[in-house]
Parts: sequence; C-alpha cells; structure tokens
Amino acid sequence: MSGTIQDTSVEAIRTWLVGRIAFYLQRPAEEIDTDAPLVEIGLDSVYAMTLSGDVEERFDLEVEPTMAWDHPNVNALAGYLHGLLGSRG
Repeated sequence: MSGTIQDTSVEAIRTWLVGRIAFYLQRPAEEIDTDAPLVEIGLDSVYAMTLSGDVEERFDLEVEPTMAWDHPNVNALAGYLHGLLGSRG
C-alpha cells in the first residue's frame, strides 16, 4: 500500500470497518447496524483484538486493544479513528 493515498473520511473508515466486521461474522455488510453495540452484533474479544490489529495495519496507527469497547459501535469507532488520523497530519 506504500505510495498510495487512502481516503480517511469518516464514511470511508465506516465502510471499511463494516466490511471487516461483516467478514469476521460471516454476514453481509448490509446486516451490520452501525449504531448497534458491537457486542450485540456478535463481536467478541477475539474479533475485537483482531480488529485492532487490522486497524493498525490498514491505517498505520497504534491503537489500544480495548478500542472496540471504548468506542462501542461502528459509528463511534469510525469517528475515533478519523480523529486519530486527522491529528497525526
């Protein structure tokens, strides 16, 4: 991915998160409610840790493994990541 510019808008981050969560849960992305608590849609601690690793790799960020619990739905998580990405520029 080196040399390419990523879209780091909240919408792009949200779409990426939905895609990852849908992949983990083996469900269509359309079924992921971005306002529902992650635990209610089936994200357990193993997936939350995996998501943290995916975020670090995708966005070149260092995040806490508790990020999915501190920002408990897709919309909150997308806003949080957008803020981190904006603040490092």
